[in-house]
Amino acid sequence: MQTLWPFLYNIFAFASFAAYGPFLVMFYQSLDFSGAQIGLLTGLSPLLMLVAAPLWTGLADSRRIHRLVMSLNLVGTALLLLLLPGLRLFWPILAVMILMQVFYSPLTALADSATMHMLGERRHLYGRIRLGGTIGFGAAAAAAGWLVQLHGLRATFWFGALMVMLALLLSQKLVHSPAAPAAADTASLRRLLTNPRWLIFLGAAFAGGLGTAATNTYLFPFLKELGAPESMMGYAMTIGTLSEVPILLLGSRLVKRLTPYRLFMLGVAITGARFLLFALAQSATLILFLQLFNGLTFVAMWLGGVAYAHQNAPSGYAASAQGMLNAMVFGIGTAVGGFSGGILLDALGGRGMYLVFGLVILGIAMLAALLRTRFPPSAPQTPTL
Repeated sequence: MQTLWPFLYNIFAFASFAAYGPFLVMFYQSLDFSGAQIGLLTGLSPLLMLVAAPLWTGLADSRRIHRLVMSLNLVGTALLLLLLPGLRLFWPILAVMILMQVFYSPLTALADSATMHMLGERRHLYGRIRLGGTIGFGAAAAAAGWLVQLHGLRATFWFGALMVMLALLLSQKLVHSPAAPAAADTASLRRLLTNPRWLIFLGAAFAGGLGTAATNTYLFPFLKELGAPESMMGYAMTIGTLSEVPILLLGSRLVKRLTPYRLFMLGVAITGARFLLFALAQSATLILFLQLFNGLTFVAMWLGGVAYAHQNAPSGYAASAQGMLNAMVFGIGTAVGGFSGGILLDALGGRGMYLVFGLVILGIAMLAALLRTRFPPSAPQTPTL
C-alpha cells in the first residue's frame, strides 16, 4: 500500500492538467485574444511559481503541515477551474489564472517529496510510481479531445476540476517526512543555494521549463496550424504519454547507469533536438511520430532532476529542494516559454517558434555542460553535486 497511494494520486493529479491544459491556448483563441494577451496569460501566471512554490514548500517543511498545504491548494485549484468557463474578458481570466498558478505551484514538489519518503530505501522505484501520472495524463488527454468535440472547450475545465477533487481524496493517504529542520540545517541550505553546480542545475531546469511550455501550451495550436482535428490532438498527447512508459519502467536502471544529473541533461538536450525536428515538419502525421520520443525528453529530465534534487537536499528540506526544481521548470521556465511562445507563434508560426526554442534549449544545455567542468564537486556536506 505504501506504493499504491502515490501511484493512484499521480493518476488523477496528472489527469487534472491533461484535461484542460493543452486546450488553454485554443480557449484563449476562441475568445479572440491577441498573441500578446495569450503570451501574457501563459507567461505571467507561471512566473508566480518562482515565488509561490518555495514559499508553500518552505511553510510545509518548517511547520510540518504538508497535508494541510496540499489540501488547501487542491481545493483552491478545483474552485478556480469551475470559475473559468463562465469568464469571457481578458483581465478576469488573467486574475484567475494567476491565482490558480499560486495554488497549483507546490503540488508536484509536495507529492514527489512524500513519494520519496514513502519509498524509503526503494527510492529507485520512483519511476514506476510516476507511471501513474503517465497513465492518467494519457487517458485524460484522449478523453478531453473527445469532450471538446462533443461539448466544446469549456467542458475541459469541469473535467479538470473533477480530477483535482479525486486527487484531493487520495492525497490524504500520502505520508510526508516527519523530520523538522534543525536550526543547524539552515547553514547547509545556504550552502546549497550558493553552490555553483546546484545553480547550473537550476539553470538547465529553466531550459526544461521552456520545453515544457512549448509542448504543453503550443503543441495543439501547432497541430491546428497543420490542419489536425481535435481528436488527433488528443491522440498526439496520448502517444506522447504512452512513450513515457518504457522510460519510467527502466528509470531505476537509467539513473544508476547514467547518474541522475546525466539523465536530467540528456532529457534537456533531446528536448531541444526534437523541437528542431518539429520545425521541419510539413504534416501533423510527422508530429504524431515525433511524439514517440516524448519519453526521452520530459520524463528523462524529470526522473533525473527529482533524483538529483533529493540527493542534494539538506536534512529536513526535501520538499524545499523539490520546490526549487519545480519553480525553475514550471515557474520561470514555463513563464518565459509561455510569454515568448505566444509572440513567436504570432510572428513566425509554429515551425519558426519551435526552431527558436530548439536552438535556445540546446544552447543552454551546452553552456551548462561547459560551466559544470569549471567547478569541481563541492565539499563533503553535499557530495553528490
